[in-house]
Amino acid sequence: MIRRVEFFLILAGLLMPSGGVCSAQGHAMYEATLASLDTHPLPQWYANAKLGIFVHWGLYSVPGWAPLSHPEHDFANVDYIKNNPYAEWYLNVMRIPGSPTWAYHREHYGANFSYYDFAPIFNRESKKWNPQEWAMIFRDAGARYVVLTTKHHDGFTLWPSTTVNPNPSIPQNERHAERDIVGELTAAVRKEGMKMGLYYSGGYDWTFNSGPIETPADYERVKPETLAYGDYAFAQIHELINRYHPAVLWNDIDWPKTGRPMQVEADYYNAVPDGVVDDRFGIKHADFISPEYQNLDKISAKKWEECRGLGRSFGYNRAEGESETIAPADLIALLVDVVSKNGNLLLDVGPEDDGTIPPVQMERLRALGTWLKQNGEAIYDTVPWERAVSKTAEGDDLRFTRNGNDLYATILGTPKARTATIEGVAARPGMQVTMLGDATPLATKAVDGNLQVTLPEHLPGNYAYVLKLTGHAQ
Repeated sequence: MIRRVEFFLILAGLLMPSGGVCSAQGHAMYEATLASLDTHPLPQWYANAKLGIFVHWGLYSVPGWAPLSHPEHDFANVDYIKNNPYAEWYLNVMRIPGSPTWAYHREHYGANFSYYDFAPIFNRESKKWNPQEWAMIFRDAGARYVVLTTKHHDGFTLWPSTTVNPNPSIPQNERHAERDIVGELTAAVRKEGMKMGLYYSGGYDWTFNSGPIETPADYERVKPETLAYGDYAFAQIHELINRYHPAVLWNDIDWPKTGRPMQVEADYYNAVPDGVVDDRFGIKHADFISPEYQNLDKISAKKWEECRGLGRSFGYNRAEGESETIAPADLIALLVDVVSKNGNLLLDVGPEDDGTIPPVQMERLRALGTWLKQNGEAIYDTVPWERAVSKTAEGDDLRFTRNGNDLYATILGTPKARTATIEGVAARPGMQVTMLGDATPLATKAVDGNLQVTLPEHLPGNYAYVLKLTGHAQ
């Protein structure tokens, strides 16, 4: 994962394979034009899902290390590249002399140990992985969809790609995983009732343009734009579409101009009409925008999805611990805030090379799942209200969502008093107020035209508390 230094968002779009792809019966055929792609409606499943799990797993999971730097992800900082906190960028940073990752690699593996020498280790360790366990963990965390990295910037694929990589320096057995990780996880995720999406790094492939990226100008210079790479990326993403029919086609960085991005998206929609594409294909079409470690400050009419790790890295970083991992209360507040502004949260886990999800990340997933079991009614299937953010007269932070005629007001953190006076929300005759997790109706009254609710003496659950105003929005 990365963003261009000049931008906080990367524009892009997603298409699909042309040759050999049939359109779904009963759906209009999409063409490789912006006018046609823009007719694609946002699928209701995606609008309603709210929470997805991102998985970064690959060769970089073997060393599993990055410096604990740039906690604010200030991508434009002059020394960000050399001190990149993203462990999935290990191959790039290990080749920058004097960088912390360069020093770590020489100390632990030696100067002559190639990055692609991690392939046999990853293949050995990943044999221990149980895809069904992951699927159940993600389901229990409350996710409605999963997105897996099928190929990151290092070019190593997690499926047995049949598209020939022309780079002669990398042995065939070091170009893709021995297991069909994509296929196995896709089957497990669907078995648990979730949608399966696939990430593909179209903008960088260091087996074609190796870089390294050392300066801001290199972010553009290292993008492969040869006809050979365009054909390669086009063929590989068609493999993914045809073999796995992903519900999300999540491209990263950009797409080669030689790779026919609008054709990719048209083909994808024709094969998966209720699929979605992100905004990182280098064209002016997308189903959603994808800020990275960045939230929006108001409701967006355009659907959006914040992607971020549970820690500072997407890929596994063995240096991260409790203090580098988002606290449960902050994680739940983040989800509530994102959803109140018409967003989804794509929350990343970084497994170890054998598929183990680090304990500190598991703790966060369990806390999130427990909270959603009680309060998911205020998250799933909701839409933004007339405003997202407010405070109570007592000083509590609030976020609003709506489902039909019911309004949900989520108090972030422990309430400051036994009452919550919601400014700008009037008491209405016949309206019933309850707190999710406790069906007992709560006492209410009007105070200066605002609704004041007497909260339960014993609050159900933890971290954030949802008031349901039944019938308020009618």
